[in-house]
Amino acid sequence: MASTDKALRLFEDSYGTGTARKLLSVHAPGRSEIAGNHTDHEGGHVIAGALDVAIDGVAAANGTASTVRVASEGHGSFEIDLSSTAPVEAEKVSTAALVRGMADALTKAGKRVSGFDVAFTSTVPSGGGLSSSAAMEAALGRAMEALWEGDVAPVSPIGLAKMSQRTENEWFGKPCGLMDQASVCLGGLAHMGFADAENPTAEKLALDFEDFGYSLCLVDVGCDHAPFTAEYAAVPVEMQQVAAEFGKKRLCEVDEAAFDEALPALREKLGDRACLRAVHYYYEDDLVERRWAALRAGDIDSFLALTRASGASSAMYLQNVSTAGAFQPAMYALGLAERILCGKGAVRIHGGGFGGSIQAFVPTDMVETFAGRMNGWLGDGSARKYQICEEGACATWL
Repeated sequence: MASTDKALRLFEDSYGTGTARKLLSVHAPGRSEIAGNHTDHEGGHVIAGALDVAIDGVAAANGTASTVRVASEGHGSFEIDLSSTAPVEAEKVSTAALVRGMADALTKAGKRVSGFDVAFTSTVPSGGGLSSSAAMEAALGRAMEALWEGDVAPVSPIGLAKMSQRTENEWFGKPCGLMDQASVCLGGLAHMGFADAENPTAEKLALDFEDFGYSLCLVDVGCDHAPFTAEYAAVPVEMQQVAAEFGKKRLCEVDEAAFDEALPALREKLGDRACLRAVHYYYEDDLVERRWAALRAGDIDSFLALTRASGASSAMYLQNVSTAGAFQPAMYALGLAERILCGKGAVRIHGGGFGGSIQAFVPTDMVETFAGRMNGWLGDGSARKYQICEEGACATWL
């Protein structure tokens, strides 16, 4: 409720209080990738959890045909005309692109555009690898679904996630799989499979890591993903180059034994890194399944050991932890975290990698020490403890 109140104050400050309007509250959480580093875009499996940080907003119709006004705490405001919902090159990597992309998705689903005002506040760190863009997409989608007319069945969480992914890929200009958006829309801790891109599977598990004596901590490495967009984009490209050698689109469609047999020829044609990234995919996808089984069995020690193996694979084979040169913010943060934990718990790269954040499962009695030392090295607020949140993206009339 406090977050809604804050968004309401921003709405009133931005658009006034003089006209009585029916107000809508929207909410979309950030997410943590618990398992499955760069497996989703190849049709593999992931475990992800919605977090206790979120984008919250208040919206209301403004009586115009197609004008949307957006105010965001700390990011100013802008106005956009949705008489056209086609992608605009100049809007790439902007919130305006997310508005236009989600509007296109909702109109294709049968909704009719009308103008509205919205004010957003956020506790999701921007650029920290917690999927602030996916949360914004989902929040906008739920707002448009509620505010716009049209005889349309309620959009399912996976349906909304697919709309959001398309917006991120084609309007925002960032290649990504479906994990971020699916986690944000579903809420809770979920195991997901993407072999059928049109109908991904999802299974949820009610679990609190602290019941097993560990806390989920994420550490902002002090550099967002923007400087590494090209490196990030190369990961799925190289994996899919391997798949293409077998006449397939994604690695999930390539038989692992056939891949092993073809490795010398693949190395000759595509180079070592593409082959190593495919090696990571098969290894990591298996680790996801084993970690999910461990969580379902309440076997935290096996889960942590497998998480450490995942971190090693990401660093060595996927190679999304550091790039050549002196500037290696994610690897630096991982080294510092390992220095504190000394083999206890587990640490690994989180999300897309290169920049953003790292993930640590920290013994609960060490959390204060861990956060204090990481913040001393990386800056206040860099490290914090998170909880899994059951509520996914939603909208409620106030």
